[in-house]
Amino acid sequence: MTTTTAVRPTRPRPAPAGKRHTGSRAKAWATRAPLLPALVFLIAVTQLPFVATLVISFFDWNSLKPDQRHFTGFANYGSVFTDPALRDSVVTTVLLTATVVIVSVVLGLAFALLLDRTFFGRGFVRTLLITPFLIVPVSAALLWKHALYNPEYGLFNGALTWFGNLFGIDSMAQPEWTSEMPLMAVAAALVWQWTPFMMLILLAGLQSRPAEMMEAARLDGAGAWQVFRFLTLPHLRRYLELGVLLGSVYIVQNFDAVFTITAGGLGTANLPYTVYETFYRAHEYGLASAVGVVVVIGTVIIATFALRVVSSLFREEASRA
Repeated sequence: MTTTTAVRPTRPRPAPAGKRHTGSRAKAWATRAPLLPALVFLIAVTQLPFVATLVISFFDWNSLKPDQRHFTGFANYGSVFTDPALRDSVVTTVLLTATVVIVSVVLGLAFALLLDRTFFGRGFVRTLLITPFLIVPVSAALLWKHALYNPEYGLFNGALTWFGNLFGIDSMAQPEWTSEMPLMAVAAALVWQWTPFMMLILLAGLQSRPAEMMEAARLDGAGAWQVFRFLTLPHLRRYLELGVLLGSVYIVQNFDAVFTITAGGLGTANLPYTVYETFYRAHEYGLASAVGVVVVIGTVIIATFALRVVSSLFREEASRA
């Protein structure tokens, strides 16, 4: 009688914990190694200059008097929040940013709702609406200053003259746009350039709405306003937050429009322009560095909220998928 013995397969013996740990570390470093040159470059380009700016901000340093440089601690930061001119630039920055962001979001939402519909030539219209965002900021500011705002040959005053002639009004007012309403002139140029950015974000939000939910609401008899109020707006909340936060990050740092259109005069000097004035014209390196650090800290705070909104959007999309 023959007996067969079952042969049990031998399991590979697990590697010791130390070797596993060493292997995982080596694999992690092999994955991250190609990124190290980019990380070093990023630190050298962004972080080291910021550290240098932070150090300079603690000194009373005027380039015209290099021998009188001395450490002053937080005195420059005290000047940032107590000097009337710097306080005015903070108020101007907040007012300009809030105006541009709110108007851009409202107009961007209107254009996004328009482009969410199907009509002939929608691609061409979308391209036209995106174009202002693709123009170089200095070029856009020069366009508004000379082609639109100029009191002699600008488009706005030309349109007023044509409108007056159409209705028989000979002496139509020809306003000096940049001197009579300077902050509004800067804000209008920025709104024109940043509305396409808001439109693209909100259009992406509109096109990510669940089609079944929208169709069910229409079958239940919901009107256009009810669909917009109870379904579209709640769905767009994260996209609206993202647009507001990203727009605020960029517009707080805007320098081109203020410098080009008004040269910081007539109450339009924001914080970036004040840094330029303090650094390059007054040669106060320490005070200008303190203002720059304040701007960076404010921008980082806004950007932190923006990143949280972006991550929550990604989580919502992942859970939906």
